[in-house]
Amino acid sequence: MTGVIESLNISASPYINAILSIVAFVVIAKAADLFVGKVLSRVTKFTKSDIDDKIIDVIHKPIYLTIILIGIVLTIAYLKPSPKVVFYTDGVIYSVMAVIWIVAAIRISNIVIEDAIHKVSDVTGLSKDIIPLVENVSKIAVIIAGLMVILSIWKINITPIIASAGIAGAAVALAAKDTIANFFGGLSVFADRPFKIGDFIVIDKGERGEVVAIGIRSTKIKTLDDVMITIPNAIIAGSKIVNESAPTPNLRVRIPVNVAYGSDIDPVEKALVEIALQNGNILNDPAPKVFFNAFGESALNLELLCWIKEPALRLRTVDEINRGIYKKFNELGIKIPFPQRDVHLYQDRQ
Repeated sequence: MTGVIESLNISASPYINAILSIVAFVVIAKAADLFVGKVLSRVTKFTKSDIDDKIIDVIHKPIYLTIILIGIVLTIAYLKPSPKVVFYTDGVIYSVMAVIWIVAAIRISNIVIEDAIHKVSDVTGLSKDIIPLVENVSKIAVIIAGLMVILSIWKINITPIIASAGIAGAAVALAAKDTIANFFGGLSVFADRPFKIGDFIVIDKGERGEVVAIGIRSTKIKTLDDVMITIPNAIIAGSKIVNESAPTPNLRVRIPVNVAYGSDIDPVEKALVEIALQNGNILNDPAPKVFFNAFGESALNLELLCWIKEPALRLRTVDEINRGIYKKFNELGIKIPFPQRDVHLYQDRQ
């Protein structure tokens, strides 16, 4: 690279040539800045997302300064000072470059995080209040990585520091293992997307309700009793989840109906279908169906299957249909049997 500067040997004085080389690198840096700021920015305008426009706006200044600083490093090498001067000047310049790109990396990570969380929140309902938290975690990670690079520039052995950080990290991980487990459980929920805000879910622990919030640490479910349940994401990630709202918001309900032996099945089936269709929560397509399941001990066992509009209406709809069945069967004289036992008493004869 110093050959580029040597090609600018216009003057017999190396210092004049050094100044000319720095001017040349400033011109190159300005050309690169114009290319990134004008050409690439126009190209990114054709994309649907504006995240690339924001990233271009962030990096064009660091690219400009980096080219100038590289030119200064090469110019100093061209002047051939003592190794000690080279070490300290290069260390300062490369440290400045590292700081510039650390700031740029933090700004880029904030842009990416904000865009990603907005997209995820639109799907899952994740609160946007966690954006500062995630940005701060990302900022700390970038700063730590940048400090490691700067220490390497100054030839400082970072092995003891990494070892100490590993020990400290292990201690923190043991102390906050539940929090970490919930955090990664939340990540798995966001990645798999087994449910979203507004879905009715049933967990194998028995909880059933509407998902009202999905956070990094926990998920909140509101039951039909208007009770808010907060479930750690580690439990969510390790549980079997039944999403009653997926893949469609409709839910099929099964209503068992027993009629006495000797009843005419056809009028019973017709009455059950009519009762279902008269309910405003029941869908006409798919149409309600009645199945004759079995011959019971004291009754004919039937089952009415019908689709309701959404899972939240299940209990109310089952209640309304059961009331309608009871009233309709009384009108038609259809008997609903109940278990009976005949008890025979025998008197011992003496």
